[in-house]
Amino acid sequence: MNTKTLLSPFLRLAAVFLLPLTGAAQASEPVPDEGYLFAHFYFNGESGLHLAWSSDGLKWHLLNNGGSYLVPQVGEARLMRDPSLIQGPDGVFHMVWTTAWAGQTIGYASSPDLLNWSEQRALPVMGHEPRAENCWAPEIIWDPTQETYLILWSTTIVGEFPETAMTNRRPSRNHRIYSTTTRDFETFTPTRLHYDGGYNVIDAALAQTDEDWIMFVKNEELAPVTQKNIRMLRAPTPYGPFSAPSEPLSTGDWSEGAFSIRVGDAWHLYYDQHMIDEYGLVRSYDLENWEVMDGKTSFPPGANHGSFLKVPGDVIRSLIEATPEP
Repeated sequence: MNTKTLLSPFLRLAAVFLLPLTGAAQASEPVPDEGYLFAHFYFNGESGLHLAWSSDGLKWHLLNNGGSYLVPQVGEARLMRDPSLIQGPDGVFHMVWTTAWAGQTIGYASSPDLLNWSEQRALPVMGHEPRAENCWAPEIIWDPTQETYLILWSTTIVGEFPETAMTNRRPSRNHRIYSTTTRDFETFTPTRLHYDGGYNVIDAALAQTDEDWIMFVKNEELAPVTQKNIRMLRAPTPYGPFSAPSEPLSTGDWSEGAFSIRVGDAWHLYYDQHMIDEYGLVRSYDLENWEVMDGKTSFPPGANHGSFLKVPGDVIRSLIEATPEP
């Protein structure tokens, strides 16, 4: 969940309309048989879902002339922050997102082609808990072992985990990771505590390796020592049990929204450097040593906390072909 200082409402609204005019040209390079999509948002999430594509996971090109593919319509504040987009085994795209800074729902919609979308729904994943303050940065994955979709998010429940209640500038923000599963997006398993490492934590993102599962999280603690950094955990299943967190990765402090995919033989870990309004990337071939890729990447200016996925080249080509002339 991006925590940067918000622009004034007037400036945010103006920026949304000016976005298609700022660096939104689509690349003229040919689309490969397989490519990558970056789902992201701008400003406070009012304009909805934005997409960029890449052939190598390094250089990203805006789609739709920088315009939105889906404008938020549901949730407590009708925002679309932190979009998590995947393509299911049946080819259908599923997306969840943060609908508000405070509330008990997350957003959900699906699409066969990223152009035509289902009706948006606000899923009351914490509706059973009146003390739940928020539902931030949901992530969705497909678990092939259980043949189910797993959805994660971070929530503060007032009064829970009092031992870490004073580790943020706002004592009320004391997150843990929660989850639910579904096979059809109609019936969901009861919400469960997914990860409690004994510290204030947000922005959980899972990925499957050849041997196990890895989960990246943001240590959200400010006291007694400022953390605000990204850690990696390992587990035999996406449900745990999780290892102790690693030392802070080379993403540096004040980074968040980590998301990892495999690109060729390397793991790419993308992250939002929200204090300087930039995206970053570190790369690893062994999940132990991480190379900072500064100067080797280009992201859409101002893009915020999103998700990355590999897709057939035909998906990207269809998005390009559907884009009107600027």
